[in-house]
Amino acid sequence: MAPDKGSRSRSRKDYRFSLEYRTRWWAVPVSIASPVAASPVSLTDRCGLHPPTSAQHPLMAHTRCDYYAAITYPKVAELCLRVNKLSRSSVVYEVALFEKGIEQVKAVGEFVHVFVDRATQRPNAAGMDPQLRQGLEELLVAPSPSPSDSTTSKL
Repeated sequence: MAPDKGSRSRSRKDYRFSLEYRTRWWAVPVSIASPVAASPVSLTDRCGLHPPTSAQHPLMAHTRCDYYAAITYPKVAELCLRVNKLSRSSVVYEVALFEKGIEQVKAVGEFVHVFVDRATQRPNAAGMDPQLRQGLEELLVAPSPSPSDSTTSKL
């Protein structure tokens, strides 16, 4: 899959949630895969999701990462999260990795979770839990219009 050309120009203001992640000497260089576990932390705090015990839990359906530069120990990484798309039982997250104090984005990842019932491992017919959905809606960004969305008519 080709890199998202717009992701290289992302800044912190494009995201609804952020947290700091301390680099570790054994995780050099830091990639988006190292701190991605922080995404569920946000879901636990905002959405009442506790993956080991919640009636619904996320299954990873898709991942992608556009890597631009490393962050090395002992730098502090800033992990920024937003929701790009929210469907009945799935969500598309975008996670950006910045170095604290540096404006240029280091990596941008996309993750698709499908929320399934623990008992059946299938999406619930009613969709995801309302508390979970409400928390995800707070992180949802309006989609950017693509050039193909604009219509021009020539008479």
